[in-house]
Amino acid sequence: MEYPYSALPDRLPLKWPNGARVALILTFNLETWDLTKDTTKPYYAGGPAILPDTLAGDTPDFPNFTWREYGQRVGIWRLFDLFDKLGVKASCTTNAVTFERRGAMTDAVLQRGWELLAHNWEQGELLTDYAKDPAREREVVLRTLDQFEKYTGRKAKGWLSSSLRGTLQTADILAEYGCTFYCDIMNDDQPYLLKTPHGPIVSTPYSNEINDFTFITRKNFTTDQFAQALIEELDVLYEEGATTGRIMNVGLHPHVSGRAHRIRAIREFIEHAKSLPGVWWATREEIADWYLANHESHIPGQLG
Repeated sequence: MEYPYSALPDRLPLKWPNGARVALILTFNLETWDLTKDTTKPYYAGGPAILPDTLAGDTPDFPNFTWREYGQRVGIWRLFDLFDKLGVKASCTTNAVTFERRGAMTDAVLQRGWELLAHNWEQGELLTDYAKDPAREREVVLRTLDQFEKYTGRKAKGWLSSSLRGTLQTADILAEYGCTFYCDIMNDDQPYLLKTPHGPIVSTPYSNEINDFTFITRKNFTTDQFAQALIEELDVLYEEGATTGRIMNVGLHPHVSGRAHRIRAIREFIEHAKSLPGVWWATREEIADWYLANHESHIPGQLG
């Protein structure tokens, strides 16, 4: 994987379809992890812990496991209800095992016609575990993509690695398979092309900064602070987008944003976003397809 440094002022204006200023993506992460793992490693529950005490890999971590499971049993349905009432869609990531272990969640996404993209085999397994074993990484990626196609009836078009821990070969494996976008690279507010030996793939960035884990679990934001941070981020991007378009991704985890006392923050943010006429409620696939067709008018000389 390769990409050039590109300073924002050196780019040509990015003009979204219909004069939109911001392509807004609201991401539900439909994640599933094992209760116990490799006995040779500390237990990794697939993200920040609610209780930070580290347990051995073969020791059940019920506080962290069941805290996350709340999102699968309750929180995600609160979020689905909210989005249905407000008439907006989410772009959802899913581990391959979610189709088998928590299929009601993925079924709900597919029934709504929302975007679904591959998000590793199991949430606690990181591709960086195989950074020195490329054949094993390739096996995990392809097995995940095959499972995705089996349950959705279509090939995956994009990928987000568990904890965004991809390797230097991940984007190339995806491009070879036919994916058009990759979400692990978080260094921009605009899409751009990543060069791989199998051709270009579009970076459509996820965000660990504009993310409920970061705001709530790491920074201890209140519901009001969480809502205000999302609104301020969008407002600045919206103002800047009058000159050159932006992407805003909001990372949401059902066990965090799906709690009863936090759902108001998401509702207030969506209501604010809906009040702005220049917001494109885009899918990542729509962004990638549009950018592949229009990238030459954006960054002169970028790798293709």
